[in-house]
Amino acid sequence: MTGEPARVRQMWHLMEPLHAVLYYAPAAFGEAAALGYDTEGRWASYFAWRAAPLGAAGADEVVRRFHSFAPSVVDRHVPAAWAVADPDAVLAARLRAVDRTYRALFEDRVEGAGFAEAAALARRAAEAAASGVPGGLGAANSALPWPDAPHLTLWQAATVLREHRGDGHIAALTGAGLDPVESLVSFAAVGAAAPEVFASRGWSAEEWGAARLRLQERGLLTADGTATDAGRELRAKVELRTDEEAAAPWRALGEAGRERLVQLLGEPWLEVIGSGLLPSENTLGIGKA
Repeated sequence: MTGEPARVRQMWHLMEPLHAVLYYAPAAFGEAAALGYDTEGRWASYFAWRAAPLGAAGADEVVRRFHSFAPSVVDRHVPAAWAVADPDAVLAARLRAVDRTYRALFEDRVEGAGFAEAAALARRAAEAAASGVPGGLGAANSALPWPDAPHLTLWQAATVLREHRGDGHIAALTGAGLDPVESLVSFAAVGAAAPEVFASRGWSAEEWGAARLRLQERGLLTADGTATDAGRELRAKVELRTDEEAAAPWRALGEAGRERLVQLLGEPWLEVIGSGLLPSENTLGIGKA
């Protein structure tokens, strides 16, 4: 991949870990426990942290906006999450969790000029994403007030940008005629991650198998579950459209601003990756697709 789509993909790979560390950090589980969430697993807090910008959303809306989760998984956590804590309380705790996590990872550098410059650049890009999918997670996060601290601004900008990209990705998958479970099956089929990695999304073996059969009937999968040439071509088109839908914020920032942000975030990115907090193989296919 070359040109603008490659640069857009690079920015996603750079920003995603800075956002996603929230879902795995000890400080986040501590804040979730203080609110009253069950922290034996990560899903109760995950659904609360990620869905809170939507307000007290019901299960149907979360299924639609998150796309990849089986409805049965969402039903276990939504709307029960809002009986534990209301969305405003969750959003406040979310920022506290990010503050504690970033300070643990980056120490006093969060107060430095580098973080302030990176936050300003990332916010400029994120503000250009405000006109994304109406009602989507990108728009919902864009509507939140910006925090004062630069490191929190950086995290919120990364969140707006990743959810803006995610909204576009859902549109691309839908446009390709892939329902949620078919989206995962087809992604596994091109080697983005092992099928077992997607088990966290809650689809049963029967649902997964039925989706494989539907994709085989469309000529997109072989009998052993790997992608055919047509299947790979379809996924490539999905990823290209996703990059195109995610490009506007980076165009608004400009090439010089984008390159400066890459330079500023290189070291923090390495530290997040090296922290061991994030899984080495993930459902997003980062590093593989």
